[in-house]
Amino acid sequence: MIYPRNAADKLGFTEIKLLIQSHCLSDMGRQMVDRIQMMTSFDQINKFLRQTKEFKDILENDATLHISHFFDIKSLAEKIRVEGTFLTEAELHQVLLSLQTVFSVINYFNEREGRYPNLEGLFEHLPIEKKIIKSIEAVIDEKGKIRANASPELQTITAGIAKAESEARKKVDQIFKNAQNSGWTADGNLTIRDGRLCIPILSENKRKLKGFIHDESASGQTVFMEPEEVFQLNNLVRDLEFDKRREIIRILTALSSELRPYVPLLLSYHGLLTKLDFVRAKALFALQIEAEMPVLVQDPQLNLVNARHPLLFLNLKKEGSTVVPLNIKIDEQQRVVVLSGPNAGGKSVAMKTVGLLQIMVQAGLLVPVDESSTIGLFKQIFADIGDDQSIESDLSTYSAHLSKMKYFVENAGGKTLVLIDEFGTGTDPQFGGPIAEAVLEALNRKHIRGVVTTHYSNLKVFANAAEGLENASMIFDNLKMQPLYILEMGKPGSSYAFEIAQKIGLPQNVINAAKNKIGVHQKKVDTLLIDLERDKKEILEKKIAVEKQQRRVNVLLEENERLKTYLDENKKLILKDAKKEAQSIILNANKLVENTISEIRESKADKEKTQKLRQNLQQELQKNSVKEKPAFAPANTSELKAGDWVKLEDSETVGQIMDITKDNVILAIGDLRSVVKRKRVQKITSKEVPKEIRRSYSSQVTDAIAQFNPEIDVRGLRGEEALFEIEKYLDRALMMGFSNLKIIHGKGDGILRKLIRDYLRKYSQVNRVEDEHADRGGDGITYVYL
Repeated sequence: MIYPRNAADKLGFTEIKLLIQSHCLSDMGRQMVDRIQMMTSFDQINKFLRQTKEFKDILENDATLHISHFFDIKSLAEKIRVEGTFLTEAELHQVLLSLQTVFSVINYFNEREGRYPNLEGLFEHLPIEKKIIKSIEAVIDEKGKIRANASPELQTITAGIAKAESEARKKVDQIFKNAQNSGWTADGNLTIRDGRLCIPILSENKRKLKGFIHDESASGQTVFMEPEEVFQLNNLVRDLEFDKRREIIRILTALSSELRPYVPLLLSYHGLLTKLDFVRAKALFALQIEAEMPVLVQDPQLNLVNARHPLLFLNLKKEGSTVVPLNIKIDEQQRVVVLSGPNAGGKSVAMKTVGLLQIMVQAGLLVPVDESSTIGLFKQIFADIGDDQSIESDLSTYSAHLSKMKYFVENAGGKTLVLIDEFGTGTDPQFGGPIAEAVLEALNRKHIRGVVTTHYSNLKVFANAAEGLENASMIFDNLKMQPLYILEMGKPGSSYAFEIAQKIGLPQNVINAAKNKIGVHQKKVDTLLIDLERDKKEILEKKIAVEKQQRRVNVLLEENERLKTYLDENKKLILKDAKKEAQSIILNANKLVENTISEIRESKADKEKTQKLRQNLQQELQKNSVKEKPAFAPANTSELKAGDWVKLEDSETVGQIMDITKDNVILAIGDLRSVVKRKRVQKITSKEVPKEIRRSYSSQVTDAIAQFNPEIDVRGLRGEEALFEIEKYLDRALMMGFSNLKIIHGKGDGILRKLIRDYLRKYSQVNRVEDEHADRGGDGITYVYL
């Protein structure tokens, strides 16, 4: 239920229906759109929404569903219910075209059985009765005319007419030629008068030729005569034409009688055509306003994410502008939003957006919101919008408002959505404010849901203290002195009356006089609100900067921890190898010393022999001693290529080359990716790389490539957050050698799309970016080619 009756008009729902009707192909569909109204059954609303969503999916992603002919076959079926009645050739042709459309649609969905379950429910298991089409096609041709061979009798009559007309034409041509030779005819050729072929004869010669005069010229100098010789032939043609008409009526009557048993089926086909036209129009309108299906729940609540007023969206779209999306939440804890802020700041549009979208959803229409939005069901929608003063009812503007408030207080409940624009206006603010507060208090006790716009400070104070009420404001840029049309929950907004007056150019002395006339308390409240908004904006900007820095710190800490782990693992391997080598050297040295001593003993300490053995010992020890580390020899840059193993300068760190760019190489060191100068790396063989590192790296690369998805969804993220995620994602893709990526950012107002594409242009590795195909998301998805 919507109260008052004109509330739907003021919210724009009537205009929505007119726009949907413009997409209908038939009068039946337009009539069905005209009967759209708010429903309260969850199952019915859910079914209508899903039908529209499925048809929208067909229009966007599936093969074309050919729908070309919609006629009112219900009236034609009702016509032949009565015995003896018949359908004309044109009417039978309409039935034929409509049934061809019906059967084409049924076949389309039979081929896709199970894919569109809610649309399939429209058919109600209707059979394809081809006998009806065959019967009509046997009588009516593709142009909607009766076939010459529709019956043997009609074929005989048609042949007789053609023969008689041919003989009459030959005879008239002969007589006309003789009359011309005799000089009896007037200027001109043979002509038709009263359906008869006549010769133009000069009036003075009309007695020279026998025949019937059908007409004469305006001057009386020419008469149009049907020669006596062809009179009988023309009569025969006329008689045959009467016979033909009687035969056609007989054939049409017989065909109509043959179709009479199928009247119930024809009515079902009519119902399918009507419903299909209706759903198709709703789906086309959903595409026009970029609508989605929200999450539908039974509780009286709503959570609109990136909602747009459909009529405002279409108007701004024509002008090349975009709508600032609305985000608002109403639930059991936050039942009523008291919306304040400057004039022309978007308060009324925000409230009307809530009301219109709620009615549209409960009427089974998709709405322009993010598909993550949640919309519940309300039994009643009460709206007080605009001026309803009435001379006939002796109601002033304020009296009309009070009449509605009385109805609201008496009839509202927990499942009522109340929308009040400029609450309390129309009378002395000193009294209007308290009355509005008392009404709001009474409505709040009934746990209604709603949105209320106001400029009254007492309502802002009341909303701040009362349970279930929440202040909200439309953000205003107090530096540029212009509204931003963004809804901010949690705090009231200033009306910016003096600031706007100053911007418009009202004399300063007038503004100062006005400031002196308002109360000190009110002035302090308004100034406090302005200062609060300015401070909050600064805090928000600082918070964003701090969050950005914190994310970078977290990344650096994570990378540092990975590097430390990797170095710790390498250190153990190096020490282990060094210990093995040292043990081997010691073992060989011991053997050499023992052999030398043994030989000295055998030589009985011969001086020369002993000296020679000592020299040999010294030489062998020098060979087996730990050699001094050679100077670092950087690899020849022309020899380096992707996949080579290298060692870093002044380090035992080993990595594999992922890519080479100019003077830099991109290394994979465990999980870490690093960019270093070419001269800082030395190429090594794969044998010099510890097996543990090779196995670990191979496993990590394989796992990383297997787990990496060349698609990222950044919808719902702030600009900085989205760019941060894309930066990490792009780096990983470059490391793994992917040639293209897909970034899903949504359409919205195009702000995030522009920000992302501008950022991608800074990467030299990005070859080009382009939109996804229009059928699969269009400019809501960006393809990046590397």
